[in-house]
Amino acid sequence: MRLDEINKILKENKEVFEILENYDRTRELPFKRKRIDITLSIGAINKLKTIKGKTGKPISQIIEDKILN
Repeated sequence: MRLDEINKILKENKEVFEILENYDRTRELPFKRKRIDITLSIGAINKLKTIKGKTGKPISQIIEDKILN
């Protein structure tokens, strides 16, 4: 395989290679879910419940969407 073909493959699949590189270091996949405890104000919790009712999404997904986008 030529170097330019290799570079093209690396460029097209950069995100996948970064995920694999991170897995080699940490042994954790980014799409694996993990439970954590957080403390939120009553107002924030009520707002999340309202959004959950309107969208039908779980609260954890609402939080992930806001953080990652």
